[in-house]
Amino acid sequence: MSKQIINTTSAPAPIGPYNQAVKAGGFLFISGQIGMNPATGNIEASTIEEETHQVMKNLSAIFVEAGIDFSAAVKTTIFLTDMALFAAVNEVYASYLTGSYPARETVAVKGLPRGVNVEISMVALCS
Repeated sequence: MSKQIINTTSAPAPIGPYNQAVKAGGFLFISGQIGMNPATGNIEASTIEEETHQVMKNLSAIFVEAGIDFSAAVKTTIFLTDMALFAAVNEVYASYLTGSYPARETVAVKGLPRGVNVEISMVALCS
């Protein structure tokens, strides 16, 4: 089985020894994305909603680079530093998926890279 590395300058560059995404076995595995502006490398959001929008834009850029969109998503993992943020994150997240919802879990964690409040990873079907 072969694998194809997916990277785009329209999403933040990896901050460790990993790729933005990997296509393998008919799936696209997207690494966790945080609310980092890919143009500046900074976290510019001042609210959880703005942070989540940036995360979803980063995920979307990777989907576009892979030639698919959110409708191909089959699995999502959301990491939150505080479950009190769940409703706000959920509302923004849902606005990008428009009814084609993947399976999902949301996990509370002690901390996330760069001091962010939300990180989202996804798995999608691809050809």
